[in-house]
Amino acid sequence: MIEFFSEDTDFVVSDQKKLTEWITTVVESEGKTLAAINFIACSDDYLLKINQEHLQHDYYTDIITFDYCEGKLTSGDLFISVDRVKENATELSLPFEDELHRVMVHGVLHLLGYKDKTAKHKAEMTAKENHYLALR
Repeated sequence: MIEFFSEDTDFVVSDQKKLTEWITTVVESEGKTLAAINFIACSDDYLLKINQEHLQHDYYTDIITFDYCEGKLTSGDLFISVDRVKENATELSLPFEDELHRVMVHGVLHLLGYKDKTAKHKAEMTAKENHYLALR
């Protein structure tokens, strides 16, 4: 099950049915089973507070993923800063929706076990993002 929420913002994710089908395909393509993924749209300040309280990081970010996966069951809460996504899209000269979808699949890939702390892992993650974005 995939659900969409908003905290501290009026933003509502559009095309939720289409995105649910896409994310389900991503999860199943990686040999996992979708249990529950919650996408929570929020403001920069809201996500900064989460970053400070839960990760002891004092900086803005576009997404924080809380992983509740067990075995092949994929489950988690993905908090996405709409402010950061808008700014990133502007800086990269991309449509907002494309950047939002990249951030969404990035969080899902973390739930599926992909990392991005090293250059090698980051390159693998970006390749996976590009692959799955092409499937939308």
